[in-house]
Parts: sequence; structure tokens; C-alpha cells
Amino acid sequence: MPAPKKGVKRKAGGQPGHARHERPLFGADEVEAVRSYRLTACPACGGEVVGADVPPRVVQQMEWVERPIRIEEHRAVACTCARCGTIHFGQLPPEVEKGGLVGPRLTAHIAYLKGTCHASYTTIQRYLEQVGGVTLSRGQLVKVINKVTAALDPPYGELLQALPEAAHWNVDETGHKDRGQRYWTWCFRAARYTLFKIDASRGSQVLLETLGPLFAGVLGTDYFSAYRKYMRDWGIQMPFCLAHLIRDVKYLTTYPHPTTREYGQDLLATLRRLFEVIHQRTRYSRAAFEQALEQARQQVIFTATHPPHTYAAEIMAERFDLHGAAYFQFITTPGIEPTNNLAEQAIRFVVIDRRITQGTRGQPGRRWAERIWTTLATCTQQGRSVFDFLQQAVYASFTGRPAPSLLPDTS
Repeated sequence: MPAPKKGVKRKAGGQPGHARHERPLFGADEVEAVRSYRLTACPACGGEVVGADVPPRVVQQMEWVERPIRIEEHRAVACTCARCGTIHFGQLPPEVEKGGLVGPRLTAHIAYLKGTCHASYTTIQRYLEQVGGVTLSRGQLVKVINKVTAALDPPYGELLQALPEAAHWNVDETGHKDRGQRYWTWCFRAARYTLFKIDASRGSQVLLETLGPLFAGVLGTDYFSAYRKYMRDWGIQMPFCLAHLIRDVKYLTTYPHPTTREYGQDLLATLRRLFEVIHQRTRYSRAAFEQALEQARQQVIFTATHPPHTYAAEIMAERFDLHGAAYFQFITTPGIEPTNNLAEQAIRFVVIDRRITQGTRGQPGRRWAERIWTTLATCTQQGRSVFDFLQQAVYASFTGRPAPSLLPDTS
């Protein structure tokens, strides 16, 4: 399809020349009811009609059941011992005994509304009342969420324990509100799973507690001081984010001093050239790409380390003297990204949730947030159903069975 003319904005929707996409029909095993409609007379002339050897016109329709929540009564029948006269009751199933008023599937549904849809307790109350036809108090909803938090403890703990074993992490952090107190949400993102950890500190101690001093992998980060301290203290490989570097270089171009601005503009031009090479890698042979990449890197280093005699420019040059190699580690280390976009994308959901919910209220809320965010991000990465995982975790918790795992299946 030809590109639109310069200055002409494309219309929304499908574009001319695009292949048409249609939803496939449900399979026969998925259809729960089939209804056929036949004519008794010709709608054009009123004549008699007979069957035609032509497939029917099919419309498949999804519909919400009239009452999606079923009320069940479980009775533990009483009996008396003929020998001692003691009264005993029948044993209820464990998912009934531990679930109480709210069963495992509805428990997972409430958790999905709370965690994935950012719904407040009031919104969940209205939804259950108007759609499900049942009422639950806020206190009962809090108990339900606490049960889901407990159900997600084992898979969360398993991921937390596995963190130091990963070969490569992207890490980022963002602020978190809890009853007016300042906390920080840390995001650790690997290729197949993500973990969130809320901590009162934004310092390198969090990295030490989470990854340990013997972490042998590679940590992709921005240039925040906590990461640099962790790298310096424990000899960690840490490729810094080029996107953050570009942001800092762009800031140099706004300085009032003309030589600082010129330095920033020259450095920005070399970085743009580097990204041009990266984006056009398919046009090169492997050897030519590596050569072009190395030439672009050398140009960036040369420009950065020859600053004018201004404070801001010399600070940037010092950064390259100390950590210039860390910005280009992706060139020599397979699997390393030039930016920290993976962690920033993962943490975006948390930022949206923070704006909608206004944070948490105490340790139980922080614990819930860590576990549900970790579950949502990891299931999405692995192409798994979040709702199915919540159901499995809740049912396992209610019945005392082993919890499902969030670790990727490597078999």
C-alpha cells in the first residue's frame, strides 16, 4: 500500500489494500445451543418452499447468562454416636470450609476485578449487586482479597527466590503512596517473568537484599545513583539505558551557554546516528552491521570525551570516562537491549494503578499489590490467562494442594 501524501492524515480504521480480518467461528464443542429458523412460505410471492442444498447462513452470538452467580447450600448433616452419644457433623469439602460465603471461582473473579481492572471495593460491590444479584460488604471483600494474597504467596516467594539465578534483568523503580508515607515500587523484569517489590527505600540496599552480593548476571538500568553504587560495591555488570542518556543530552541543548548547547547538539547527532544503524540492521550483513555499529560508537565516545570548558559539558564527559563502556555493552553481549524500555513498560501498569487507586493502606495492601502485579505481568509475558491462574492458586490454597508456579516452563 502506498504511503499517504505528505501532510495528509490517514483515516481511522482499516486502510485501503489491507487484508480483511474476520473472527473465526466457534467450534462445535464450544457452541452450547443451536437454534434453526425456517421459512414456511416464499417472502417474495407467498409460494410453497422446499429445502435447498445450500449451507445455512450462520450467526454466532455470545450472551451473558441471566444470573451469573449461583447460590449453593452445603449442609454438614448431624449424626449421633450410638455408643457414646456424641453428636458429629459431616465433613464439608475443604474449598467450602475455607472459602466460606464466597467460593473459589467468585473469589478469583473479585481478585481479577480488583487487580486487573483497578476496581475499588465500592465498584465491586455495585457490580456484584447489579450484575450478579448478590450483596457483599466491604469487610467481606477485604477478607476475599486477603485470601487471594495468601494464595499468591507461594508463587511470589518462588519467583523472589529465583531472582539471583536469572542471567539478565531490567530494573526500574517508581514512587508508591501508602497512607501518606513514601514508598518505592521496584520492578525486576526478566525475559519470561516480572517481579514487583514495594520497599521504603530507594537505595542500593534493596538490590543487595533482593539479588544478593553474588549476582552474576547483567542488570539493565538507568543512571540512578543506587544502581551505580550496587555496581561499584559488588562488581555487577550494568549496561546503562541509552534512552535516558539521550534525554540528558537533550537537556544540554537547552542550556543558555552557547558552547554547552553546541556540545549537546553534536553529541545528540552522534547518538541519533547510532540508533539509525541499530534500526537499519536488516539492511546490513552481520559483519557490515558490527563495523557500522562500532564506528558509530567510537564517534559517540570521541564527541562525548572532548567537551568545552563548561561545568555541564565536563560532567557529561566525566560520565563517559567512568561508565562509557556500560552504555555500549549491548554491542558485545548477546541478549542485551540498548535501552531499559522493558522495565519501564512493565512498570507503566503500576503507575496507572497508582493514579486510579491512590495507593495502598498498610502492609496487607502493599503485600496484595506486589503479588497481583507480579502475577499480571508474568502471566502476560508467558501468554497465560491471569484469571485461570488466579483460580488455580485460590483452589490450591483452599484445598491444601501445591500452588501453581509462575516460573516459566522450560520442559
